[in-house]
Amino acid sequence: MTTDRYPEENLGPDEDTMPGNVAALREHVVGHRIVSAERDGGTFTITLDNGKRVELADTDDCCAGTDLMAFLLHPERVDHIITGVGTTGEYTTWHVYADMGDVLELTVSWSPGSGYYAYGFNISVTEAGR
Repeated sequence: MTTDRYPEENLGPDEDTMPGNVAALREHVVGHRIVSAERDGGTFTITLDNGKRVELADTDDCCAGTDLMAFLLHPERVDHIITGVGTTGEYTTWHVYADMGDVLELTVSWSPGSGYYAYGFNISVTEAGR
């Protein structure tokens, strides 16, 4: 699968965690607008126009883990509906974009460690009003 702006990255046949994380984020945000984006400790929360809150929680499991290092919200573009999520730099930069360009950029540090331990964001969604 190729996104409109960013070709899908291929890390190899044994790597499905990071592509799965991107696909999960894409599933929840495409077709919506970002109302707010905020970080509280190891959890990054995106609130959407439908009231849903999409949370990306850092992980740390022995020698493996995933951390959100930084995020950049482009407020001049938040009125545009999100059309996709793509990555560059071997999943170290995530691009949440609309027709006018990136709405949100995430700088991500991640490591599969030895391949035995868990990594990738823990992604959860809270419905509006809960």
